[in-house]
Amino acid sequence: MSTSDRNPALTEGAALSTLRELLKVCSDLPEPEIPDARIDHLLYERYVRDTHGWKRRLYYALKPLIPRPVQIALRRRFVSVQASASFPAWPIEPILTEIVDSYLSAMLRMVPTVERLGFWPGGHRFAFAITHDVEWDSGLRRAPDLAAIEQRLGFVSSWNLVPERYPIDRSIVERLRADGFEIGIHGLKHDGKLFQSRAVFDRRAARINAYAREWKAVGFRSPSTLRNPDWMTALQFEYDSSFPDTDPYEPQTGGCCSVWPFFLGNIVELPLTMPQDHTLFEILNQRDIGIWKKKASWIAEQGGLVLINIHPDYMLEDSRLAFFEELLVFMKEQQGMWHTHPREIARWWRERSASVLVRDGGVCRVDGPASGRAGIQRHVLQEGSVVTVTPA
Repeated sequence: MSTSDRNPALTEGAALSTLRELLKVCSDLPEPEIPDARIDHLLYERYVRDTHGWKRRLYYALKPLIPRPVQIALRRRFVSVQASASFPAWPIEPILTEIVDSYLSAMLRMVPTVERLGFWPGGHRFAFAITHDVEWDSGLRRAPDLAAIEQRLGFVSSWNLVPERYPIDRSIVERLRADGFEIGIHGLKHDGKLFQSRAVFDRRAARINAYAREWKAVGFRSPSTLRNPDWMTALQFEYDSSFPDTDPYEPQTGGCCSVWPFFLGNIVELPLTMPQDHTLFEILNQRDIGIWKKKASWIAEQGGLVLINIHPDYMLEDSRLAFFEELLVFMKEQQGMWHTHPREIARWWRERSASVLVRDGGVCRVDGPASGRAGIQRHVLQEGSVVTVTPA
């Protein structure tokens, strides 16, 4: 895509394109000059050179003719090529968290204390959201089994359905809604053609938006996490969750490098920050959840969003369900977790974005819709390292 094709909403002045907007520092603090203070080239994947695009298009053209075991075999053979990418690193890419730390360090060399708006409401340390992409009707029939595990352990989740790929059992959907789960939309047909051309995308986006209105769905994820930030602003959702922070193993490689939400025009982007179950167990043949635990712990340390995607279509064995339950038990043990529906996380981030931190009589206070729930974090520099001292 040429520079002229880019959506103006995602260039100069775009929300969260600067570190100051991400951190929401107190308004009277000075602006340090550091390289990469603008982060939109990471968030919107401007650094990506899609050298395998033709292979992806050929694969999806032939996919309906390829038996499922052969599809998996082809994906596994391509793993060594995908794993050779040096950036973004997988499963953890720290570039944005390191830029944030450098920014705070530079600011703290100018002032003794930096106050900023906390990332999450109520003083929570990090956020956790569960999503499910339901690829076939067999996955939808499996949904009650996964939902029962979540309910037993006190979790909720979102279930993303494909409107025009399989018959949707409305009784299962209504049961999920009645039990407090969220329903989202997962593309239109799940055939790899959503971003084939702008004309195709616009036609399908109109139908996707119609389904969103009919189903009262506020969340979207693109099948196979195929994405184009400049086109996706045409989607009429409160949030999207199609951008991994880092993922070399998806058909479209790259990542936004962020463990925090950001904006695609008016849409809140909730990055997919945890390795997908399909990647770990189908492609990489992992036999435990060590990578999940490592990544979740790191995100929690950064104060980020732990957002995972579990496909019920690949949870057909009891051992896979056991992995899922083990992860949920592990997450319950983490201190400072804010767990809720993805839609609530998106709504909070919108409130936070519309709020500012101002100094009033020498004391910083939150002004805006987040004022009732937001916390203030105070940072100082100790022996060259940024240290958080709260409450402010």
